[in-house]
Order: sequence, then C-alpha cells, then structure tokens
Amino acid sequence: MAVPIAIGLFIQTLYFLVDLYFVGRLGSEAIAAVSSAGSVFFFVMALTQVLNIGCATLVSHAVGRKDHDEANHLCNQALALASWATLLFTVFGYLFADYFFSFMAADVTTQTLAKNYFYYFLPSLLMQFVFTALSAALRGTGVVKPVMTLSIIGVIANIILSPIMITGWGHGIELGVAGAGLASSVSMALSFVLLIRYFNRQEQYLRVDWLSFSLNIKTVRKILNIGLPSGGEFFLTFLYMSIIYWALSRVSAEAQAGFGLGSRIMQSLFLPVMAIAFAAPAIAGQNYAAGKIDRVYKTFTTTALLTCGLMALLMLLCLWVPSFFVSGFSESQQVILIAATFLSFVGVNFVPAGYVFAISGMFQALGNTWPALLSTFTRLSLFAISVIYLVYQDDFYIEQIWYCSIATVFIQAAVSHLLLKREFKKKLIRNDDNPLTQPSLTRES
Repeated sequence: MAVPIAIGLFIQTLYFLVDLYFVGRLGSEAIAAVSSAGSVFFFVMALTQVLNIGCATLVSHAVGRKDHDEANHLCNQALALASWATLLFTVFGYLFADYFFSFMAADVTTQTLAKNYFYYFLPSLLMQFVFTALSAALRGTGVVKPVMTLSIIGVIANIILSPIMITGWGHGIELGVAGAGLASSVSMALSFVLLIRYFNRQEQYLRVDWLSFSLNIKTVRKILNIGLPSGGEFFLTFLYMSIIYWALSRVSAEAQAGFGLGSRIMQSLFLPVMAIAFAAPAIAGQNYAAGKIDRVYKTFTTTALLTCGLMALLMLLCLWVPSFFVSGFSESQQVILIAATFLSFVGVNFVPAGYVFAISGMFQALGNTWPALLSTFTRLSLFAISVIYLVYQDDFYIEQIWYCSIATVFIQAAVSHLLLKREFKKKLIRNDDNPLTQPSLTRES
C-alpha cells in the first residue's frame, strides 16, 4: 500500500518544488508570502484530517467485520460532513484572511503578496474536504491506486500550469504569486471532477448519495471521536508553523523565506516515511477488527523499523550536505543560508519524528487517536512557551528556535512511546502461547 501512496506524495511534492522554484524567481518577499500563506494549508489539513482518519479507520473496521452497509453509511456521512465543512471554511477564509496575514507578515509587501496568493489558492483548499472524505473511504477498503492516479494527474497539471501562470510563459501575462494560487485551484478542480467520475462509473464497493446532507448524530460522533484528535494534531502543527513565522517576522522577510524553503524541503524528504505511516493504519486496523492481534504487532514492528531507518539516512544527508537540497531555489544567499542551517539542525529530529509517525499510525488503527494528540500538545506547549520567551529577550537569535524544536521532538517521542505501551495493554489481548505476540510487544515497548 505504501508504494502507490509514496508515488502520489512524490508527484505532489514535485509540484511544491517546481512551484517554489518559480516563486523563488520573484524574490524573498514572494517566498515568504507563499510560505506563510501556505501555512493555512495545515489548518485545512487539521479539518480534513478529522474526516480522513475518522472515515478511513471506521470503514477499515467495517470491512474487517464484512459489514458492507455500515461501510457505505460511513462513507456518505463523511461526505455530508465534508460538504458542511466546505461551506463554513468558505465564510471563514474570506472573513479572516486579512487579519491573519497582517499578524504574520514581516512587512507590508509580504502581507500584500500573501493575500494575493491566498485568495486564488482558497478554492483549492475548499475542494480538499470532499476529496479527502472520498479518498479516506476508499483507503479504508484497502484501495489507494485510483486516488493516487487522479492526484498525479492533477499535480502534473499543476506543474505545467505553475510556470505558465506565474511567469507568463506563452501568453505574456505574468500573474506572479496569484498565478501560483490559481494554478493550484485549477489543477485541484481537475482531480476533483475525475474522482467524482470514478465513483459514479467505476467504484463497485462504495455507493455515494451525492445529494444527502443530513447527518446521523451517532455516526458523526464516531467519526469525530477518532478524527478530532488527529485533526487536532494538524491544528497544533498549524500553530507550530504560525509561531515560527511570527517569531521570524521579528527578524526579516528573508528569515521567513529561509524557513519556508527549508520546511518544504524537509516535508519532501519525509515522503517515503509518510507513505509507510499512512499505509500502516489501514492494514493494522483491518487486522485489529478481525481479531488477528499478532499481525497488529508485526505491522507496528515493521512500520517502526522502516520509518526510523529511513529517517536515519535522511538525518545523515541533512547533517552532511544540507545546502545541496536548497541551493537553486532562491537568488538570495541569505535565504539559502537560513534554509540550510534549518535543515542541519532539524535533521537531528528525524529519527524520533519517524518513531512518532509509526506510533500515530497505530493509534489510528486501534481507533483511539487521543493519545497522539496529547503527545503533540505536550510538544507544542513546551515549544511555544520557550520560543515566545526567547523572542522577547535582547540576545534572541534564529538558531534558538531550532534548539527548542530538537528538544521538544525527543520529548514527544518519549511521551508517545509510553502512551502506546499503555494502549497496547488496554486494547490488544495477548496470547502467551503465541510466540509472535509477546516478544513483539516487549521489543518495541
């Protein structure tokens, strides 16, 4: 399952890098503007993650129990929730964007560019809700290739459209950062339409009622109970990014641009690890619902070894040649220096972050994502308090932010480990006669 997910994520990240390359030609303020506006993506991800994890987990459990009707019901309830969320975020996005960017931007130029990008990028964010709900339902049944294929089509369209709309290739109308946002929205609309077409013509297991907006309170509570903690994790990530952009706004737009560049490169490097972490919950969830406990343990063991091993390799690369990943994305040497420094520091985080990815996947599979939220909240609270304190000190410098990040990620990994150990004891019935069960738990906990 991880291979097609990884391919889809790779193509999507390729778009981010192409987009970033051409935006980088517009100057440091443009990079800072698009990066800070792009942080709103994590806010939307927080909302869509509620649908993503809640729907995928419950559908996987229904499939494990061979309850076809329940799987269809869950899919349609997730779709109804997504429709209402789209309406609410449309109002929210247009009402509060101006206030948000006035708070986040380092200067007036960056603020103006951020708003220009965001208003054209907003339709792409709005379509994420329904797209995520339908994709999660498919993933819960074990199907990932159709969504991967449609996502790739949309991202390739985005890669083609970005330089055309940003620089005016072929038509002479240079839209700048607004073109980057518009290219994303047009490409997302293409994938969105193709996914709806797939459900209408090809999907055999799930049946969608497109005109049903009524919500079953009991089902909604089930989805929210599992999805809200995971959504909360992404919301805390949004706050984490916002705190950093706010702190760097006290320095310069170049500092924000360097962090924006470095963080996007970091997200790109995480692709194979994220693919494994996204695939594991569906596999472990179906086996958990089917009562095959030894397979749940084996899934976690394999996932943890793969994520931590890959992260260790990435860590070595970032510590050894961080500038290799960021050179060429900006003409400002200061932006490149800040981005490379960021990667060389946060590379130390990678192995514990990989372990957190693996653990979070198991919480999803077991149907209780609140412990993952608790560990993330612990990290963010410590990080926020430390950074806000440091910003107001006379001797504040950027590297202090990265030191705080390193320390708090290790703390998060430790908290996650202890919470997973407790969850295994509560949820998984061990059979001492089974040689695969107890050793696996002992080895990982």
